[in-house]
Amino acid sequence: MSEHVDASARTDVGSVRAVNEDSFLARAPLFLVADGMGGHARGDKASHEAIRVFDERIPAGTVPTPDEVLDGVAAANKGVRGLSQAEDSGIAVAGTTLTGVVLVRTAEGEQRHWMVVNVGDSRVYNWDGRTLTQLSVDHSAVQELVDAGAISPDEVAAHPERNVITRALGADASVEVDVWLLPATGKQTFLVCSDGLCKEVTDEEIARILSDHREVGHEGEPVSDALVNAALAAGGRDNVTVIVVESQMGDAGGDHDATVDRSAGTSELLEDTRPRS
Repeated sequence: MSEHVDASARTDVGSVRAVNEDSFLARAPLFLVADGMGGHARGDKASHEAIRVFDERIPAGTVPTPDEVLDGVAAANKGVRGLSQAEDSGIAVAGTTLTGVVLVRTAEGEQRHWMVVNVGDSRVYNWDGRTLTQLSVDHSAVQELVDAGAISPDEVAAHPERNVITRALGADASVEVDVWLLPATGKQTFLVCSDGLCKEVTDEEIARILSDHREVGHEGEPVSDALVNAALAAGGRDNVTVIVVESQMGDAGGDHDATVDRSAGTSELLEDTRPRS
């Protein structure tokens, strides 16, 4: 089976912050974003450490198993914890989100899968050419309030706990990670981003930008630049990192509409596999 994966990626410190605490890795089979946090510039070091661990453990061009990815998450958690001192607590503890998609093999000779990985409130979206769907579930205080019916989604942006996350690498000796598998088939597009994008730009505007840049490698402004620039234009109050992954598995023939019409099957799979709070 033919396999082709392309990606567009960019990170920016934003218009307010002095340090970029985001890090990313955008090369097959790994497309990951880490958004660091912690006092004394440790957020910067934490996100870099998480990405460094994966870059070393899973070389470019290989296809890991899901267990190897999970081992990478555990190793990254251990590495980030090593940045904190024994007396550190609260915001002084180094921590980072870790979110993205990884091309994996589930068994020898079987179809490739995209493994979605999430710890924290960075996000993975699926873009089918018409509809933008959030695949990951935010590990945040406000998401728990929304799930409990205590606040509405419209109240999230102004809530005083909107920046509080409930899971992060580095917080505990072991980390609970949301993972699930999507068959890698046909044409698929994923957006991986830190919250510096989705807190500034609505899903509707993100979808419009993706629609205007139907191909990652199209001539003109890269799609990742367009998304980051939209976040900066909206205020850029946080670091912003974007990866857009486009894969083609199997026969590249057929028109775009035929590919899009297969999205119903994806939706059914997500209904069975999406992590629940």
